[in-house]
Amino acid sequence: MKTVKVLGSGCKNCVTTAKLIEEKAAALGVAVQVEKVTDIAAIMGYGVMSTPGVVVDEKLVHAGGIPKPEAVEKWLAA
Repeated sequence: MKTVKVLGSGCKNCVTTAKLIEEKAAALGVAVQVEKVTDIAAIMGYGVMSTPGVVVDEKLVHAGGIPKPEAVEKWLAA
């Protein structure tokens, strides 16, 4: 199971990003646990200055804006 953290304040882009990850995981048959991280100190701990940020298995893979669906598929397949 992959652990995915969506870093952000809970804004629309953050919610959309989490939903996109869940939908792509379901389509690919990949088990994921999506966690929303809203604590500013925790977000900055990953070095993210622009949200939403995405962390897959404790590795920062994206920051700033909604990720492209192809990128999400690549993260989940790795």
